[in-house]
Amino acid sequence: MNVFRRFRKNVKNIKTKRNEKEQESVNNDEAVLDASLSETLSILRTRIGTSSDFIIRELANAESGNSQIAISYIEGLIDQKQLSELMEALIAGNTRFSSFSNNPVNHLKGIIPIGGIKAVNTLGSLLTAILNGEAVVAVEGLPGAVTVSISGGIRRSVEEPSSQTVVRGPKEGFTEELSVNIALLRQKLRTPELRIESRTIGRYTQTRIAVIYIQGLANPEVIEELLSRLDAIDTDSVLESGYIEEFIQDKTFTPFPTMINTERPDAVAGNLLEGNVAVIVDGTPFVLLLPVTFFKFFQSSEDYYQRYDISSFLRIIRLFSFFIALFLPSIYIAVTTFQQEMLPTTLLISLAAQREGTPLPALLEALLMEITFEVIREAGVRMPRVIGPAISIVGALVLGQAAVQAGLVSGAMVIVVSFTAIASFVMPNFNMASAVRLVRFALMLLAGMFGLFGILAGAVPILVHIVSLSSFGVPYFTPLAPLRWSNLKDTLIRVPWRSMKTRPAVISVQNKVRQSSFKQQHAANKGPEEGDSSI
Repeated sequence: MNVFRRFRKNVKNIKTKRNEKEQESVNNDEAVLDASLSETLSILRTRIGTSSDFIIRELANAESGNSQIAISYIEGLIDQKQLSELMEALIAGNTRFSSFSNNPVNHLKGIIPIGGIKAVNTLGSLLTAILNGEAVVAVEGLPGAVTVSISGGIRRSVEEPSSQTVVRGPKEGFTEELSVNIALLRQKLRTPELRIESRTIGRYTQTRIAVIYIQGLANPEVIEELLSRLDAIDTDSVLESGYIEEFIQDKTFTPFPTMINTERPDAVAGNLLEGNVAVIVDGTPFVLLLPVTFFKFFQSSEDYYQRYDISSFLRIIRLFSFFIALFLPSIYIAVTTFQQEMLPTTLLISLAAQREGTPLPALLEALLMEITFEVIREAGVRMPRVIGPAISIVGALVLGQAAVQAGLVSGAMVIVVSFTAIASFVMPNFNMASAVRLVRFALMLLAGMFGLFGILAGAVPILVHIVSLSSFGVPYFTPLAPLRWSNLKDTLIRVPWRSMKTRPAVISVQNKVRQSSFKQQHAANKGPEEGDSSI
């Protein structure tokens, strides 16, 4: 009895080891595909499973009746019209199977009016092609397979960006499709110097990522460092460009963003022309731009589409709004709590009369109003679009007025918090506005405990922290720290286009000349003066 048990146990162990070896060979993505069609299809069915959207269609030889060609694809990722053309072409030429053994790619190119045909010979490349929306053509007796690019499926059309609107300028924005986003950039940058480096990151998502730059303008050291950081990422999934931003940023523990994300193709094209590098992630319309400086977050694409004096005025307004959103509540708390002598007598009497029936100190009053506004703003964002504006109006008007009438907060505090909220919306970049919202609470706490000295004690470390940051080797506070006079033409203000002859010296280290002198070009186009006998 024990002998039989021992024999059954040995047989079970042998079968288990054999299954493990078979599964290991199947899961080896570097394994070279066999010439047997049935073996290739068996491996595909094992790896992808019995998913209902995974389709394998076999074509039999008209003479022998055996399966000679198989087409594998994911149903929702391919273009059905191109698939029909592929099937018709293969059915019409199914008697010429012997031609595949000579040159399968050229053979398919001859009978299929579809581009993007290439040969693959490993299991990993075969699975990647299928999951990327390509059709795989496997032939009996031919090692490997041939992939045909007929990707399609559901795609969002090119629309106006929802997060970065402009009055004057292009109205097109990026989509979630990587190829469409690259095409939008190609339409604006018709130069052969535009380079695209591709990567695939994510063990389960297999997210395609494109690094785009203009050769001769971008810093080669920045490109090399970026590619090395991307290659070092080892994670299960990348669902949005925010994943990549956290992985590759210079410093993790900082509230201030060191990369710009935008969904405007014109903004990306303009930055590429200045020597920046773009990172496009498949599945999201937000493109990363690097390296960037602190003042880039206060510049809009519209600044370059209208007169320089209007653009300069708007940039000053944005910087002024940044300081209002950061310091106004804390200054109000400090002045009304500790430094009342800094206020005019009339204003001080008016504020004291308003706060006479208020039960809370200024710090708690400001924190209550700020947190309430943050809740209202978050509710307005998360609610459906039909109800969202109504929630914001009810929260801002009804609750604010009711709180003042109930004596919970003063009218001046409502004005301060409302003006602070409006100032935070002026900044073109949402990430910088979010950083201001976070730092503002810390300054309010310091102002409530130490007054203006607390604000100063918080502002100095913030300034030191900003100056110490860098974005891929570029100082974050350039061109003020370190000071670079040539870059000030397009920082706090914008000078006329004819005066911006060079690119930013820190970002573009190769071709720094943007344009020739306007006067020299005008004189050259005008030609010699009348009566000039020099010719």
